[in-house]
Amino acid sequence: MLFDLDGTLVHHVNPRVLQMLEFLDDCSHRGGRLVARFRLARRNLTVPNRSPKLLVHRAIHKVRRKSVEQMLEPCETMRGVLERLCAEGVTLGVVSNGLGRGYGHDVLQTFDLQKYFSAAIFREDVSRGKPWPDSIVAALHGLGRDLRRNDVVWYIGDQSKDIGAALAASQVIGQTIRPFALGARAALGAVESRLSPSQIMWTAADFERTVQQTFDLPQSESPLISPLPAPQI
Repeated sequence: MLFDLDGTLVHHVNPRVLQMLEFLDDCSHRGGRLVARFRLARRNLTVPNRSPKLLVHRAIHKVRRKSVEQMLEPCETMRGVLERLCAEGVTLGVVSNGLGRGYGHDVLQTFDLQKYFSAAIFREDVSRGKPWPDSIVAALHGLGRDLRRNDVVWYIGDQSKDIGAALAASQVIGQTIRPFALGARAALGAVESRLSPSQIMWTAADFERTVQQTFDLPQSESPLISPLPAPQI
């Protein structure tokens, strides 16, 4: 199972900061697409050794003055979800459009979240961020074992781009990734993508109940647990 970071596992004390970051990230994505149209010879941006410039992301982090403890607070409900999933043997990863150095890795360490994840992919780890599928695909490749046909993959995020990235990654890996929308912004993307209403979570408590109900069902009836005795993702 894969998780977004900002707005999903942690919340900004000032929600306007998250809105600004998401807006700038969306602008960066649109700008990248525009540039790509005029660089037809460079359409394949997934070259492993190519390092993204990330000028907007780096500028944001340079002007940041507050520590992560002052800016953020962990979602304790989602922490409980992580605890339950780990207890059930589910393999976990985190996927974020934020920078890892100077931010994402600090967040995971400060709030003691890194212990839950086998893979953590941030913006500098891939050439294209969400809604491109690259970061989700990289996380799946970084979990420590190959995907199996009987693996069931969930991805939860709070933005429309999270839904798009999960669906695009499904096409890349040739295996279904089931996206879950957390909150209104992601719900809009879920509706546009015609996802099942059961994949729209308005609060973290809704997702917690979904996970609990999944594991409380018999294994043969569970939509999350694989019918064969193999680790889940």
